Amino acid sequence: MLTLSQFKAARKVLEGVLLRTDLVYSPAFSKATGNHVYLKPENMQVTGAYKIRGAYYKISTLSEEEKAHGLVTASAGNHAQGVAYAAQAAGVPATIVMPTTTPLVKVNNTKDYGARVILHGATFYDAAAEAARLVEEEGLTYIPPFNDLAIATGQGTIAYEIFQDLPDVDIILVPIGGGGLAAGVSTLAKLLNPNVKVIGVEPTGAAGMKASLEAGHVVTLDRVDTIADGVAVKTPGDLVFPFIQQNVDEIITIHDDELVSAFLDMMEKHKMIVENSGLLTVAALSHLDCQGKNVVPVLSGGNMDVITVSSLVQHGLINRGRVFTFSVQLPDRPGELLRVAQIVAEASGNIIRLDHNQFVNINRQSGVELRVTLEAFGHAHKKEILDALAAAGYQVREVMTTSL
Repeated sequence: MLTLSQFKAARKVLEGVLLRTDLVYSPAFSKATGNHVYLKPENMQVTGAYKIRGAYYKISTLSEEEKAHGLVTASAGNHAQGVAYAAQAAGVPATIVMPTTTPLVKVNNTKDYGARVILHGATFYDAAAEAARLVEEEGLTYIPPFNDLAIATGQGTIAYEIFQDLPDVDIILVPIGGGGLAAGVSTLAKLLNPNVKVIGVEPTGAAGMKASLEAGHVVTLDRVDTIADGVAVKTPGDLVFPFIQQNVDEIITIHDDELVSAFLDMMEKHKMIVENSGLLTVAALSHLDCQGKNVVPVLSGGNMDVITVSSLVQHGLINRGRVFTFSVQLPDRPGELLRVAQIVAEASGNIIRLDHNQFVNINRQSGVELRVTLEAFGHAHKKEILDALAAAGYQVREVMTTSL
């Protein structure tokens, strides 16, 4: 069971360990949704994610004998850093098995907390199998990433802080992967106020919890496909599943494209880096069928490598029509390139790149291809620029692109 006394014990253990992640009121999201939106920025937490809560509390509950054996876990990022940090604080050796595809920044951060890092396999499940082997061969104590009641209890302490900052909260939005965070937060939230609504949020490409709730039992997905790697779980936790059945009121699923848009919103409106799994709750704001409610999206983490950040920015700008590329056939004679550039400038477009290809046709007299990549204010402005070129007699074709 997850009881109020257990949550109180976890809160006491975590005092002095956690950073205060006070709620942040969002005027932008409040205006856009018609609700009063307060962000819970766990992306600003120790190790950059909420995972430190469960890892630290779980390790505090181990016996001296269990800790003496050393700890091991499998993770591609946030749980790895949480366990490594907590183990270092407890003076216990930790081994973290991570997939070979884990970004270098996450590997190095985990090493910086004193853990032994082993890169194994292409997926989390490969790493988990290797961690299980180490438990058998070396006698290490395994720290589960989500399917554990002590882990869920530690994660659930988030609800205490939400109610402390916003006693009359109406809706809490929580990302769901394996279910540890959602189980903890929803259970404690209902203990504190049975009338609060807790909504879980999953990516459409990894909606294992939604499928499990619909089936009435834990199911395993055939595959997962989402950019929200922190919640890309095929099989939700069976130990935490009953608490989600009882306490989570609804599941919302989010397409990856919505996460790209949410990433830009968080950067531009709140100057925050939030990883894709943490953006699920931000994207879910537009799916709420209510007005005037106090809504708290939990931003579960912010550990993201700069290459992913760059990719999301580019995709976001393209999706919003703020960067686009068009192709136009020009007569191969002096002044045509200047004429196109002048039309774009008069329409307030900002050219980023030009590609003038004289060899697109065997007969150069039939024309050359010009590709132009430029900045615009959005889709309406993009159409204005393309219409201006068409009005000048050019046959313009927008070129689909996913990168600048």
